[in-house]
Amino acid sequence: MNWLLPEYIQDMLPDEAWRIEKMRRDVLELLRVSGYQLVVPPLLEYAESLLINDSADMDLRTFKLVDQLSGRTLALRADTTPQVARIDAHLLNRQGVARLCYAGSVVHTQPSGVMRTREPFQIGAELYGHAGIESDLEVQQLMLQALALLGVKQVHLDLGHVGVFSALMHIAQISEDLEKTLFSALQHKDVPTLNALVTGLPVEVRAPILALPQLSGGVEVIARAREVLPKTQEIMAALDELEQAAKQLKPLAADIGIDLAELRGYHYHSGMVFAAYHAGSHDAIALGGRYDDVGKSFGRARPATGFSMDLRQLHGLLAKQTQPKSIRAPYLHDPALAQVIATLRAQGEAVVVDLLGQAEHKNELNCNRDLVLRDGKWIVLHTNN
Repeated sequence: MNWLLPEYIQDMLPDEAWRIEKMRRDVLELLRVSGYQLVVPPLLEYAESLLINDSADMDLRTFKLVDQLSGRTLALRADTTPQVARIDAHLLNRQGVARLCYAGSVVHTQPSGVMRTREPFQIGAELYGHAGIESDLEVQQLMLQALALLGVKQVHLDLGHVGVFSALMHIAQISEDLEKTLFSALQHKDVPTLNALVTGLPVEVRAPILALPQLSGGVEVIARAREVLPKTQEIMAALDELEQAAKQLKPLAADIGIDLAELRGYHYHSGMVFAAYHAGSHDAIALGGRYDDVGKSFGRARPATGFSMDLRQLHGLLAKQTQPKSIRAPYLHDPALAQVIATLRAQGEAVVVDLLGQAEHKNELNCNRDLVLRDGKWIVLHTNN
């Protein structure tokens, strides 16, 4: 049974592999013409470089091993963003705006969702050096444009803002442990637990914290939030950003939702967060947000925002496709045949040289045309395959 793979690890066979490769090229081309520059970080690094911001979730998701050369702990990347932050901080060291993109496999110790692989093919973009909503909107629009380019339709976009929760925590002045417990209860929308947890908090934050799980729905949620949340500068600014983003992004999404209890990556993100959903998937199909402190671990925190998506997950949402049919050529030492094959390949045609020349294997070549010699010339004829 040594041909079996571990659970939630799969091969990509030709039809899937070629299509995902085309998806990769198409998204990277969109990012290229939008001014993003490609970087290719290594698959493994020292663990402390990848486990930034004391993220317990990332720690549990990351495979670790001992480096036989240094004796230090290495880790296989579970997310590419920390690596891109390191590149921005120390290798490029630009003072202005840096737009970077990437595409490659990441590895998880556990699948991140229902029917998900432990080896996603992650593609994404990061924008460093700009703190305004303009950069948030740029990456959000790019994410939605990339999904449309790939043929993923009827996308629902969810917007949230961790600044609302962090502002309430600042008012409450509570311990880090209690903050983490509140965060967990909000993520699960566990109202009974929230009721118990807020009992000892300052009166001005009890009702707002309990209101957060109900502040979920359409864009009208923003108006309700303005009524029930403290009117601090940070909270009002967060709601203004959500309102502006919902307005700007409306033409690109089937519908837009607001969820102020969505604190995914709270200890990672620092501002607006967003996720795209589709009826064909139990989990978000693309994720992103602002993470201005992500470079702090590398000694150079810069404003940053970005998005990522898993091409293997997205491939499962698209209609099945098979590879285009090829042209079959005989195996002959004929300069004229070689020239015709070269010309056809230069035109983008796939020409397969049939080494066996046996009819019983003909279907395996995926060909529907043959190169045949007629009146001294090699021509392409359609077959019945």
